[in-house]
Amino acid sequence: MTDPAASAAVWRPHVTVACVVADGDRYLMVEEEVSGRLAWNQPAGHLDDGESLFAAAMRETLEETGWAVELQHLIGVHQWRSSEHGDAVIRFSFAARAVAHDVARPLDTGIRRAVWLTRGEIAALADRLRSPLVLLSIDAWLAGQRLPLDSLSWLPDRAA
Repeated sequence: MTDPAASAAVWRPHVTVACVVADGDRYLMVEEEVSGRLAWNQPAGHLDDGESLFAAAMRETLEETGWAVELQHLIGVHQWRSSEHGDAVIRFSFAARAVAHDVARPLDTGIRRAVWLTRGEIAALADRLRSPLVLLSIDAWLAGQRLPLDSLSWLPDRAA
């Protein structure tokens, strides 16, 4: 039997996903309101309980941009401590291809807009980027860092 007090003491980082969606030299970005300020990020968000990393990445991209995407590669797994909330974050960054856009789809709460920007335009946003992981993942993609999606596996919960 698990001791509830011992469980509470276990360190648990936030698990997040993000998609680098490229179209030529432009990347899909979102402008979002975070803690009373506007910030820029790739389509990204938290992994939900019972959800695969793949499903989370595609869901977050659709919810934040209206774009359905097809995942192509794992760019990398990045660990950092958020300057926004101070908690540890483990981020799975994926390369994705835009498949279809639903212009009528309402965007997630807090998302102001989704736009396509060049790497130079993104770099110029500087301290308005939500995290250093934005440019890190784009630069890793530009450098050719691509891992097969089957580097990750998911064993869904079995029905009782």
